[in-house]
Amino acid sequence: MAAARSALSPAEVPRPGLRERKKTKTREAIRAATYGLIRQQGYAATTVEQIAERAEVSPSTVLRYFPTKEDIVLTDEYDPVMAAELAARPAGEPWSASLRHVLRKALDLGAGEEAELTRLRTRLLAEVPAVRSRMLENMSATGRVLARAIAERTGLDPAGLEVRIVSMSLVGGLMEVSRYWAEHDHEENLAELVDRALDALENGLPALREGHREGRREGPPGGPRKD
Repeated sequence: MAAARSALSPAEVPRPGLRERKKTKTREAIRAATYGLIRQQGYAATTVEQIAERAEVSPSTVLRYFPTKEDIVLTDEYDPVMAAELAARPAGEPWSASLRHVLRKALDLGAGEEAELTRLRTRLLAEVPAVRSRMLENMSATGRVLARAIAERTGLDPAGLEVRIVSMSLVGGLMEVSRYWAEHDHEENLAELVDRALDALENGLPALREGHREGRREGPPGGPRKD
C-alpha cells in the first residue's frame, strides 16, 4: 500500500529530511518491484533475490526494510494516521460513529492506490496462507495502536480486557472484510462491507438478536411466559 497521507493539512506537514526521503524512495522501489514480479509470475515464484535485482538494491537491504516477503505486501503506514484520526474525534461523539469515521478515512487513503493493486493485495491475503499467517501476527501491533487510541479517548486502561477485545475485534473484522471482498471477486462495495462489519461488531448477528428476544418472551425453562 502506498504511504499514507497525513491527517494534517499540507501546510502543517513537515517536509521529511533527505535521509527519510531516501528511505521512502527505497521502500516504494521494493514494493513496486514486488508487485510487478507477482503480476508476472505469481507470489510463490517471486524471491527476495529477484525483488532486490529489480529494485536495484541488495537482498540484505530488502530484508532490512521488510523482514519477510509477506511484509512487503502487508506493511503500510496507516496505523498512526488511524490512531490520530480516532483521538481527534469530538469527545461526545458516539463510539460507533467515531469508528465509522476513522474507517472511512482509511478507505479514502486506500483510494489513492490504483484499484488493481488494492485488489491484488486482498487477493493475496485470501489465497496465500503465508500472507494470511503474517497478517495474523501483525494484527497484534495494529491492535495495540488502536487500544492506545481508545484508552486516550475513553480514559480506560489500554491493557484492560475490554479495550483489548474491542481493538482486536475491530482489526480482525477488517481482515475478514478484505478476505470476503476478495473471495467474492471484489464485486461488492468495500465501504458498504466495512459498514456491515461495524454493524455486526456493534449489534451482533440478527439471528442472535432475534433468539435473545424470543428467549425473553418465553422466560426461563418451566417458568411463565413473559408477554
